[in-house]
Amino acid sequence: MDGYPLIENHGLVGDLQTAALVTTEGVVDWFCSPRFDSPSVFGALLDKEKGGHCAVRPAHQTYTVKQLYLPDTAVLVTRFMTEAGAGEVVDFMPVTGAKFTHRDRLVRLVRCVRGSMTFQIEIAPRFDYGRSKHELHLTEHGAVFAAEDGTELAVHPIREPDDERLANTFTDQDADLHLSLTLQAGQQRGLVLEMGAEGPPTEVRLDAYQRLFDGTVAFWRSWLAQSRYTGRWREMVERSAITLKLMTYAPSGALVAAPTAALPEQLGGERNWDYRFTWIRDASFSVYALLGLGFTEEARAFTAWLSDRVKEQAGGNGATGPLNIMYKVDGSSDLDEQILRHWEGYAGSAPVRIGNGAATQLQLDIYGEALDSIYFAHQHGLQVGYGGWSSMRANLDWLANHWDQAEEGIWETRGGRQDFTYGRVMSWVAFDRALRLAAAKGWPSAAGRWQTERDAVYEQVMAKGWSEERQAFVQHYATGVLDSSLLRMGTVGFLSTEDPIWASTLDAIDRELVSDSLVYRYNPAASPDGLRGSEGTFSLCTFMYVDALARAGQTEKARLVFEKMMGYANHLGLYSEEIDPTGRQLGNFPQAFTHLALIDAALTLNKALDER
Repeated sequence: MDGYPLIENHGLVGDLQTAALVTTEGVVDWFCSPRFDSPSVFGALLDKEKGGHCAVRPAHQTYTVKQLYLPDTAVLVTRFMTEAGAGEVVDFMPVTGAKFTHRDRLVRLVRCVRGSMTFQIEIAPRFDYGRSKHELHLTEHGAVFAAEDGTELAVHPIREPDDERLANTFTDQDADLHLSLTLQAGQQRGLVLEMGAEGPPTEVRLDAYQRLFDGTVAFWRSWLAQSRYTGRWREMVERSAITLKLMTYAPSGALVAAPTAALPEQLGGERNWDYRFTWIRDASFSVYALLGLGFTEEARAFTAWLSDRVKEQAGGNGATGPLNIMYKVDGSSDLDEQILRHWEGYAGSAPVRIGNGAATQLQLDIYGEALDSIYFAHQHGLQVGYGGWSSMRANLDWLANHWDQAEEGIWETRGGRQDFTYGRVMSWVAFDRALRLAAAKGWPSAAGRWQTERDAVYEQVMAKGWSEERQAFVQHYATGVLDSSLLRMGTVGFLSTEDPIWASTLDAIDRELVSDSLVYRYNPAASPDGLRGSEGTFSLCTFMYVDALARAGQTEKARLVFEKMMGYANHLGLYSEEIDPTGRQLGNFPQAFTHLALIDAALTLNKALDER
């Protein structure tokens, strides 16, 4: 871990096109531009020497750090306290509004709030994952980093009108920028880092900065005011909503699984995946969570994005093949997986992967998740057009012909295809929701065929997915291994939550996959997935467990598990993908699926507690 912050020791800022991670030490160690899935500009999170960073720290050797969000916003404040004074760095990215461009601005305001403080600032970009060299050009009003690939990062100083030009104090060391800044109580200065600048660097006056700051705060508070949630754990629920909004690519409405790539599921292991893409599954889950909170426009945008993917796959004259499981934020599907062999990986966890080879996998559950979310949206007033319905029919025709085959499953295993029980359950959901939607709208459909396939799926799951020996539903037909994805069987209505076989399955999962309230996906040792090593408990699954317990009437147990899980959030209320046995967070950070599941669990549990 030498030289690497804990994964959870980060906050997130963004402009709805991309995002940056800021450590509790004031270091931006992950930032890609102009999009989430673009090459990195700062990537020290994956290689502390070669990745690049932007650091703002006190010159004092000893200090205490606190980090918080300005309430109801995505404006991050990192506070440094010493005996001589207290200072802070305010980080945010202005949201450009309706006209999104390839222009990203990261504002880093530095101010002293007590006594005096000297800050050391270092800007050391490493473009294109550290593969493109750059030159530094100092100007009268700022600086420009110019990379060999044509990418430029402009640095605009923030200063008072009567200050000495801040740019005069810049120093160039090996094409990196250094600055020492001494401030007294009440003084503030700073920098704006801009990708895609339309002209040379310019100085930003403090009053202009204040307008950027006020506009950003107003945007986030106005957006959050749409929330209708007034139940328990409101602060955590709303922080999750803001985090999901930060991971949304506004020009297309796509939600990335996480803004990071290659953060390990096990330190030193090989389970290091790129999550800067949009999964059909995640987009579907987002519709439930955001409509549940009252964010109708976001749910509408995600539904439109999902419908566009369904239409593209149908090709106009009938489905040409299975839906892709994930896409880039612009809807394209070129996600070739590469390994960055020149980077050592987070805390030495190689390989560092960009792109995602799982994009070509067959995962049958996505049809059920897509149709369930579209039906849910329909129930909440977001109507599906006839063109979208025609495309759905074509995809359902494909599913009717292909649901009974082996696949890779929800967890994207790389050990060969299996007949996964969860994939079959969600295939049942796809046919069931299509039948309901067709009946509600009076649209033409292959209702007879869909009902036949729906019933066949159900009977097969009951015959082959249930293990008399385990008294539980199992991961796939050729194993007795349990799988926490099956916690959703009650949620989607495949089983009644009062059914004895559901209660038995829940008990088996509790005995085998739950460790002090935290839930594993499955046991890789018992069910090899084609990868070496192990992993931590899966935070998504823990929140799914809460939801399942609440639906089964075990509200007190569900509440205890939920409250315990709140204690594993980082200092800002953010979660990565997994939690290791020491309580540290692992995997890409923050993870959308985890925060979506948190919202769903809170909605379900809050309702159950009220009804009790």
